[in-house]
Amino acid sequence: MDLYGELILEHSKRPLHSGLRDGGDAEVHHVNPTCGDEITLRVHLDSAGGHAGGDVVRDISYDALGCSISVASTSMLAQECLGREVADTLATYGHVHAMLTSRGQDAGDAHEIGDAVALAGVARYPARVKCALLGWSAYLDALAQAGVDIAAVRS
Repeated sequence: MDLYGELILEHSKRPLHSGLRDGGDAEVHHVNPTCGDEITLRVHLDSAGGHAGGDVVRDISYDALGCSISVASTSMLAQECLGREVADTLATYGHVHAMLTSRGQDAGDAHEIGDAVALAGVARYPARVKCALLGWSAYLDALAQAGVDIAAVRS
């Protein structure tokens, strides 16, 4: 098995920051009707958090039930976004989304998306793209519920 396959398996077997924690600014529940994968995700933001430029992601917690791709992708999301400014996490989302919807034309950049680069091969399987984007879509909706303007990302 290649390194990317091993990364996906590692994140799916030992998902980072898994388990819903109390508190937070928003909670969403998403279901992939195609395969039945489900995720409940909570996000907690710190206003400015001592950083210039906006809110900082203080916590992401989730309960993910589904295939290894959806669980691994959500674990990678939490790893990439915790402690970062929301604006930076939205840029990461943009890179992940572009890679996953490229039908294999975009291999991703580990400097921009971290371990999520391991999901590049998923782009060749349109039915699995929804699995990989489930947690990321839930994250966007949780940010919107928390009052973050995500309009630029959705367009």
